[in-house]
Amino acid sequence: MKIILSPNPYRDKGLKAAQAAARVLGGAGAETKICLPFLPEGGGNELPRHLHYSNMEEELPTADALVCFGGDGTILHAAKDAVAHKIPILGVNMGSVGFMAEVEQGELSMLARLPAGKFTVETRMMLEVEVRREGKTVFSDLALNDAVVTKGAVSRVVDVEVRCDRAPIMVFFGDGVIVSTPTGSTAYSMSAGGPLVEPTAENIIVTPICPHAVNVLPFVLDHRRQVTVKMRTLSRKMAYLSVDGGKAFRLSGGDTMLIRQARVKTRLIRLTGRTFYEVITHKLGRM
Repeated sequence: MKIILSPNPYRDKGLKAAQAAARVLGGAGAETKICLPFLPEGGGNELPRHLHYSNMEEELPTADALVCFGGDGTILHAAKDAVAHKIPILGVNMGSVGFMAEVEQGELSMLARLPAGKFTVETRMMLEVEVRREGKTVFSDLALNDAVVTKGAVSRVVDVEVRCDRAPIMVFFGDGVIVSTPTGSTAYSMSAGGPLVEPTAENIIVTPICPHAVNVLPFVLDHRRQVTVKMRTLSRKMAYLSVDGGKAFRLSGGDTMLIRQARVKTRLIRLTGRTFYEVITHKLGRM
């Protein structure tokens, strides 16, 4: 079994967790490759020099699993590459919350179960996000968590119209809108007052951000729906689209975002048997 270890160098200082995981997996008979998701500032001068670093694009086609060390952002960063090669992901939480991570740093011994096949794989729906401008596609991406439209300045608001298929479901001035998957329901959507949705469900969640109206509420939609978000008027105002916390794309007045369920899914490895409700209780202290 070939397993790629992908540590976030800012979270896994000195790549200590990745090295410990390599020892556990090697002892269980697995082949491991260390592939950095990005180089830290300074070109990686602080990285351990005795380690061999492989290229992610070269190793992914022949890998059996991808283990990410960091927070949920590290998993989100890796998801698109892993999906393209149908490779399951396992997250090791090196951050503060980490809803998608399966194991904590102190549970690395559990990785020995991977070469033995003692794990399950859970699928998570994704979203296709497309921006149309004057009839042309000017942006497209995949989201495991969410697509977020936000205003460009503190004192401004954006004028947003959201449709489900062809039916309008909310029109408002506000700070923006979040369209998320069930996996993303524990991220920005939750902070904005959206519902918690079991991550293996297949729904599209629409959550307004600080709407200037009392009758604008979140929606949980069927996965077969298409959500359309239209920027009605912007003039000199600015709005931006960010997919899974990535680089913001500047929107223009009249731009239309089409958001639908993607044909591909992210596959997450499960080792611990912990349920979503147990994770929520532990991470958020809901007792």
